[in-house]
Order: sequence, then structure tokens, then C-alpha cells
Amino acid sequence: MDPMREERHLRAPGPRLILLCGLPGSGKTTLARQLAETLPAVRLCPDEWLTGLGFDLFDAPARDRVERRLWAHAQDLLAAGAVVILENGFWDRAERDEKRLRARELGAAVELRHLAVPMEELRRRTALRNSRPGEAVITPELLSAYEAEFEAPAESEHELFDPPAGRGPSGSR
Repeated sequence: MDPMREERHLRAPGPRLILLCGLPGSGKTTLARQLAETLPAVRLCPDEWLTGLGFDLFDAPARDRVERRLWAHAQDLLAAGAVVILENGFWDRAERDEKRLRARELGAAVELRHLAVPMEELRRRTALRNSRPGEAVITPELLSAYEAEFEAPAESEHELFDPPAGRGPSGSR
């Protein structure tokens, strides 16, 4: 991101953290890119950082380090008043709770955007993505294993978060 664009994000109307929750192929990056332009916001995507740093997307220790570093950066941006989008996937409630509570300590509003996409559509999207050179291959078996690990937010959890801000794309709940 160029410095002028980041400065514009820092002047956004109040700090806000947007957590994008969903499985591979659910549209997290597409939505994050749209939101980053319309709100405006700083978008932090672990997959892009891993790839950019030359790591395999399935390297768990590297992913953990990158996600921790991006979370530290997100907290700095929130403290400065920015709107930040994290597109980690947030597969379990404990992680969503941790981010929500810490962001609130920093005075930020916090949104949860759950991209609930039927498994058949996720399989179609990941198969299409798998056919592109340089993409991490997510097999149907791996996607099924991810589905078993994924803890979708219940309505009662959504009530703990703030409503979407601005007039940007809404994503789904």
C-alpha cells in the first residue's frame, strides 16, 4: 500500500475491525478488496503475505508467525483510528472472541462477516482456483476436512458484534 493511501485509511471515521469468517473459496478476499476500496480500509491477508514472503500456504508455523505479526499491525492501526480488515478465515469462536475483545479494548467497533457458502459451491470455486497456476491446491477431501474443523458463528455470536459500517458490500451473516 502506498503511504498516501495508508494515510487516508488512518483518517477514516473511527477505528473498526472487520473479521472475515469463512472456508476457502467463500469469497473472503473478493469481499475484502471491495470493502477496502469502499470504506476505505487497510486489508490484511495472511495468504498474500505468506506467498509474498515465499512460504508454502500450508506451512503452519509460518502461517502462525505471519498471522501474529498481522494482528500486531492491525492493533497498531486500530489504535491510530484506522479501519482494518482481517481475512484470516476465523474458523473457531475462541479466536473471534479474542480479536473482538482486544479490538474493543482499543476503542474499535468490531464487525463479523460470515461468508456462508454451500459446500457444493465451495468445491466448484476451489476446483476452478486449483486450475490456475501458482494457486495452492485444495482438494475436495481437504475441503471436507476443513468443513469438519470449522465452527460457524451462531446467531447469538453475531449479536456480540457491531453492524456493518458504511455503504460497502455487506457479505453474509
